[in-house]
Amino acid sequence: MVEDEAGLDTLFHALSHPTRRAMLRQLADGEHSVGELAEPYAMSLAGASKHIQVLERAGLVERMVRGRVHICRLDARPIRGGVEWMRFYERFWTERLDRLEEILRREDES
Repeated sequence: MVEDEAGLDTLFHALSHPTRRAMLRQLADGEHSVGELAEPYAMSLAGASKHIQVLERAGLVERMVRGRVHICRLDARPIRGGVEWMRFYERFWTERLDRLEEILRREDES
């Protein structure tokens, strides 16, 4: 199981907002400027930048400055920690679903 609880808190906080998740989806297609990331939403560049800062703190986004333009790039590696954390609990759901399947099978046989 993942031991970095602070890192998980930061990751899940970053992923908790739909705008930030949508920005990550945009970045999965390649680099985008802050303006391009802000464009689909009714928000200022400053508002978009705040969302991007949350993603940066989680390690999900790298920001580079090219002249006066801030370019963002996705770094999906931190998501692995969240996936590992969820996989630890997946076995509990699998066991419960297996039990439910067995109960339903017995009911069908009766």
